[in-house]
Amino acid sequence: MSIFSRSVAVATGETLTYAERGDPSGVPVVFIHGITDSHLSYGPVLEALPSRFHAFAVTMRGHGASSKPAGHYAPEDMAADVIAFLDAQKIERAIIVGHSMGSLVARCVAQANPERMMALVIIGAFASFHDNPAVEELRKAVDALGDTIPYDFAREFQMSTLATSVPDAFLAMVVAETQKVPARVFRSATAGLMARDYALTGTSYAGPALIVWGDQDAFSPRADQETLLRAFKHAELLTYEGIGHAPHWEEPMRFARDFAAWVARIEGGASRVA
Repeated sequence: MSIFSRSVAVATGETLTYAERGDPSGVPVVFIHGITDSHLSYGPVLEALPSRFHAFAVTMRGHGASSKPAGHYAPEDMAADVIAFLDAQKIERAIIVGHSMGSLVARCVAQANPERMMALVIIGAFASFHDNPAVEELRKAVDALGDTIPYDFAREFQMSTLATSVPDAFLAMVVAETQKVPARVFRSATAGLMARDYALTGTSYAGPALIVWGDQDAFSPRADQETLLRAFKHAELLTYEGIGHAPHWEEPMRFARDFAAWVARIEGGASRVA
């Protein structure tokens, strides 16, 4: 089945690009990318997912080919875009999957609109960004940029998220997507992530949650995963040994299998999808 890339104007005033795949009557899943990435970063996962999922990968405001407003890049702003996207697609509830920045956006969705959640999956997640030394170092580097993101900076940033190799074409794509992001958006989105302590965001959500983490993650430490595991009432931690900040990039087929198996288990078990 083909993957279709489209764009849609949503009620928040933004135009979001997205990819769609799977059975339109299947389980809705919305994938949210990390900072400077786009819906294209989930391409290999969408290819590997069983067709019983109706999967959407959405490009957040300021990223890729989505609209780039002058401001409002806090995770709450992006979460509002996700809800508006669900409305535009006439989806009442979905499994929300978020990577890195997207993991906090997904948690903001769970915080503000738990009734729209079927389940929560967070990848390379942070308990909070505001006191993370690696994120602070990134913020300083981003603040020093001019108007655009140079190729060498974009490539070094994306390489720093990896512990193993990815296909050359995929790496070239994510570097190119990073360069599409204006440096002002990179700065604003980073500042939004670090603006306050988000450690408790979304933790009132009582539905099933899966935390996926690579034990060679250079940004998000094991301690954050343990904090999140304790904070979410019905959470599980899935650790990928030898993998970095983006397990779904380094092992997309494994991630798709693990995700599908987890959904099947919670659908049929005590932690049934809400």
